[in-house]
Amino acid sequence: MKNRSSLRNLVACLFMLVCSFPVSAGDSLYGKITEVRSADVVVLNYGNGSYVVHIIGVEVPRNERIATRAKEFVSSLVLGKNARIRLASRLENGELVCQLYTTDPGAGIKDVGVELLRAGLAQRQQAEDYQLGYKYSELSVAQREARAAKRGLWTLAPPN
Repeated sequence: MKNRSSLRNLVACLFMLVCSFPVSAGDSLYGKITEVRSADVVVLNYGNGSYVVHIIGVEVPRNERIATRAKEFVSSLVLGKNARIRLASRLENGELVCQLYTTDPGAGIKDVGVELLRAGLAQRQQAEDYQLGYKYSELSVAQREARAAKRGLWTLAPPN
């Protein structure tokens, strides 16, 4: 009986030790989106706390009309819903740079950054897709699709 108690204590200590380590690149974390600050910045509550999350790979234009539509679009996808992040990096202030995925069973799993680009409500960051964690050029393909269909910001004069 004493061995079981010691084993339980050891497992509990190990669990607390593992949970105390900060997330690192490539890690996934599940939680609920409690706030959409802008189209590319959300707050993920993971139960024991929350993280400010910057969506990797997208830049939202400064055009107020497009920026507002983009924020509304992201809100409709994730606000108040469960989501998953895949960490790419951490900023000096502790905020995370991540791929953000919906986990809504009804809507399916969607990459929010790719969906923003596909809707024409953001531009791809100036980097190669693989540098942003995308193996199959998903960001470039989504942006080309929006541009060809003249969606969102592509209905305006083309950005530089």
